[in-house]
Amino acid sequence: MNIFYSEAHRKHSPPYEIFDGGHRVPYLESPDRIDRILNALKKTDWANFVETTDFGLDPIIAVHDQDYINFLASCWTEWLDSDPEVAASPEAHAFLPATFALRRKPRLPTTLLGKGGYYIMDLSACIVEATFTAALSSANCALSAGQSIANGSSSVFALCRPPGHHAGKDYAGGYCFINNASVAANWLSAKGKVAILDIDYHAGNGTQDIFYERNDVLTISIHGDPEFEYPHYIGFADETGAGAGLGYHHNFPLPKGTDESAYLSVLDEALNMIKKFAPSYLVLSAGMDTFEGDPLGTFKVTHNGFTDIGKQIAALSMPTVIVMEGGYANEALGINTVNLLESFK
Repeated sequence: MNIFYSEAHRKHSPPYEIFDGGHRVPYLESPDRIDRILNALKKTDWANFVETTDFGLDPIIAVHDQDYINFLASCWTEWLDSDPEVAASPEAHAFLPATFALRRKPRLPTTLLGKGGYYIMDLSACIVEATFTAALSSANCALSAGQSIANGSSSVFALCRPPGHHAGKDYAGGYCFINNASVAANWLSAKGKVAILDIDYHAGNGTQDIFYERNDVLTISIHGDPEFEYPHYIGFADETGAGAGLGYHHNFPLPKGTDESAYLSVLDEALNMIKKFAPSYLVLSAGMDTFEGDPLGTFKVTHNGFTDIGKQIAALSMPTVIVMEGGYANEALGINTVNLLESFK
């Protein structure tokens, strides 16, 4: 199996994020996550690491708002230039706004902090010096994987970091800046119908936002119920698309403590929807935070459960781009990722 990966992800390493209640904690979405996966993949006899292609900004602008991408590109430099005292303060290590826009068609602010609150939805999407560079390289991993299956590969893994599925058309959130899976899916949609299946523990709000009014890309997300889980405001079962996209989006919000058997049953239902849609390509947003020991999840999927998940999805026998999303039980992350991927090789 070809694995698309870039070392540029290491340059995005914020020193902290802010949890509920205002607690400043070490950044969970760290480079160590990818090292665990790399180490596990290198122990297999089927992982073939491939250089990524630089696709430029056009495939990204096709999914994301141009002004939003401009903000990501210039934010760090503007932040350091905005005030001489900033460079000497703890906040020089990460840009985060303190005020956030209520999305009732607010006016786009002219100040940097105002733009930050407009384009960032939470306190985990910290921007540091090379965040934009890392996000571009992550998107190129997904695009390179998409190009690979368009050229005839049966399945490819995009080892993306930062992840992407919480990034909407014009906002960052949940460690995500560019929606890698959506960028790849949109690129592939010019060649045939595409289905996106999101199995990350958290709802793929950004992917839902991007494709909600389209019928050429079927989007499905299986996740913790937003009644109790991040991102809280999106991912409910009655959100099924709008306009031309009505009926082409499906959320499966699940209760706390969902066990492996219940999860696999819901997955089977989602896969039947994909079969009915009959896409030319599948993009899998693969989060490992459904694992029973994940610090940001409540589900009870085991190591063997990821093997079963992989088998069920691979049985579709569909050209598949597997895009890395979340997963924060780092000691188990390599094992779970390899277990998922083995059925696709």
